[in-house]
Amino acid sequence: MSDVIIVLFIGYGIGNFATSYILGKILKKTDIRKHGSGNAGATNALRVFGIKLAAATFVIDALKGVLAVIIGNSILGPLGGLIGGVSAVIGHNWPVVLKFKGGKGIASTIGVVATINYQIALVCVIIGLIIVVKTRYVSLGSIIAISLLPILSVIMIKPFDLNFFVFSLVLTAMAIFRHRSNIRRLINGNELKLGQKAL
Repeated sequence: MSDVIIVLFIGYGIGNFATSYILGKILKKTDIRKHGSGNAGATNALRVFGIKLAAATFVIDALKGVLAVIIGNSILGPLGGLIGGVSAVIGHNWPVVLKFKGGKGIASTIGVVATINYQIALVCVIIGLIIVVKTRYVSLGSIIAISLLPILSVIMIKPFDLNFFVFSLVLTAMAIFRHRSNIRRLINGNELKLGQKAL
């Protein structure tokens, strides 16, 4: 039990590294939370700061997930990797350092899943990118890509891995919850497309 708590705290701590906020403050002297959608994530970094800083944000956020899984796995084995990964995404989405107002966890989730099963991560990323290219809605591509995790875990992992399946359900639930405002805007037809500026 003590090892589980250690992994939870380490994962959450790693997730608390608020990449877009830190890079924005250091390089642009700007608080990303006060611009664009107000979200401290890679998509808003693209909207507010441009492609270079957004790409750096995405990569670092993904690496947070990678690191959390590796550390969790080293402490507690495969289950520790799952716990560490989920904890990192929770830390990214609800960081105590930003008063629990973080990003939406897509890059970190991709990093987590890629470390555990890169084939599933690759399928999700490809499908997500296709949707973004076709529709120009980053949120739609993100939601669908992560929502495929439980389905792909059943199809691609043999024999069935209950731990990974539950883990994928948790990641999907968090992604959908964090995108609930985007879902409402998609339904209402006023979601911003890639390249559009927030008013």
